[in-house]
Parts: sequence; C-alpha cells; structure tokens
Amino acid sequence: MGFVLTSIILFIFWMLLSGDLHITLVISGIASSLFVSFISHDLLFKKARLGHSLTIGFRMLAYLPWLLWQIVLANIDLAYRTLHPSMPIDPHMIEFDTDLKTDKGVTALANSITLTPGTVTVVAKENGKFIVHAIAKAPADSLLEGTMQAKVKALEGE
Repeated sequence: MGFVLTSIILFIFWMLLSGDLHITLVISGIASSLFVSFISHDLLFKKARLGHSLTIGFRMLAYLPWLLWQIVLANIDLAYRTLHPSMPIDPHMIEFDTDLKTDKGVTALANSITLTPGTVTVVAKENGKFIVHAIAKAPADSLLEGTMQAKVKALEGE
C-alpha cells in the first residue's frame, strides 16, 4: 500500500513541477516515480497508520505558522543587526541537549533552527546533542529557553 501511495504522490508532484503533458514527460514521470517509490516507499509511510499520519499532519499545521512567525521575527532582528551603525553582531556557539525521542524530531528541530535566520545547526546527534552557531547572544538565549524544542516535542506527540 505504501508503494502505491508513494508512487501516486511522487507522480502528482512530478506533474505539478513539470507543468507539461508531453508524452515523454508523463512516461519519465511514471518511470521515475515507480523507481523512487521502489527504493524509498517505507520512508514516507513507515509503520504509520492513516489515523496517525493525519494526526501528525494536523500537528504540523499548528507548528508551521509558529515557525513562519519565528522566521519573520528573526529576519527583522537580523536586518536590524546588519543595518545598525554599530552592527551589534556577537557570534556564539552554543551546546545543548534535548530529550527528543525520534530521528524525525531531531531532524525537525535541526531544520527549524537552520531555517531561522541568524542561527545554523552545526551538529545534531541522534542522542539529542546539538551545537548551534548564532549571530548574537539573544538568538542563542532564545534557543536555550527551549520553546522551539517544546514545539517540536509536541509535533512528535509527546
């Protein structure tokens, strides 16, 4: 079942990106979708029930607006720091541990940190240890507060 769903999703995505209905593109899309699905169908639907997938989808709908707002706020802060005459930039490397249980949770946190301007995840280990570069102390401190970690933990369902 996961193979078929993955193939359909990938083919629809292929057609949306190609935007053309030439027979060559359609056949290439079908072949590519089937090949990629054969290799990786268990990654998209790994031991997940439909209800569980829907629950995660709804949690993601709650998480994404919050993340987008954090990105907007970080953009404003970064613009201020770069345009201010004294350039209040004070790079920091911070280290912290999380209690995220899954690889997906660790990956979601690492990507969320990197997507937020002014911070970059340097190391994200499976055991939840993170090393992050921040452009100043304030963004570093906000990561240490743990709000983003709590949001990702809620996304995991804990």
